[in-house]
Amino acid sequence: MTVVMGILNVTPDSFSDGGRYLDPEAAVARALEMEAEGAGIVDIGAESTRPGHTPLTPDEEWRRLEPVLARLAGQLRVPISVDTYHAETARRAAEYGIAIVNDVSMLADPDMPAVVRQYGLRYVLMHTRREVLPGLPVSAMVEEIRRPLARLLEAGVPARDIVIDPGVGFGKTREQDLACLAEIGRFKALGHPVLVGASRKRVVGHALGGVPVEERLAGSLAVVAHACMAGVDVVRVHDVRESVRVVRMMEAILTHGASAS
Repeated sequence: MTVVMGILNVTPDSFSDGGRYLDPEAAVARALEMEAEGAGIVDIGAESTRPGHTPLTPDEEWRRLEPVLARLAGQLRVPISVDTYHAETARRAAEYGIAIVNDVSMLADPDMPAVVRQYGLRYVLMHTRREVLPGLPVSAMVEEIRRPLARLLEAGVPARDIVIDPGVGFGKTREQDLACLAEIGRFKALGHPVLVGASRKRVVGHALGGVPVEERLAGSLAVVAHACMAGVDVVRVHDVRESVRVVRMMEAILTHGASAS
């Protein structure tokens, strides 16, 4: 079954919903709403990762996260993921009972494996590059992600707790983004669960002829349907209700097809 991870940005500058949930009460209300809509995970991020974003220090990041996590403790029944590349933020969040670290940096913080292991967290390892290399094929991206994957395993993080994200929109051309989606099986071949996050991203707008962010729902849902067909374990989305319905419909079709054969 494909799990829907709902995106909750407690940021002033995220590309799609920056500022909308910066107030902790609004963020908590949205988290509970996503759970009611069928989200299996809520992913909370305090730093925008859009192109040209302003990096935060761990303390600045925590000032945005802590009020939300404190209010959600004991309220949210589904697992909470924190979108951070700072080990210190992950450690602080773990004290509030979060279950997952979603790291877009490909393990930039050398202390992250120890925190993940110590608190028994699941860890999303995403492929990214500091410099775009247009000719890089998906097979080479898979080889690049093997190095941080080996570091996690050597640090004692159980293989079952590592999730692979191809990193659509991170250090890639639009053509490479599409290639990652088309060749998702190469990432699945690493033997870990796979997460795909393309919701409202530029690759969707580009494929639909340059439509703005607010007009990318249909394209984003097409990615969700494709991910279900490809056996992806988690889809990270803004539009939870619609995505959950697509997942349920796809699973009804795929289950029927499997039983009929």
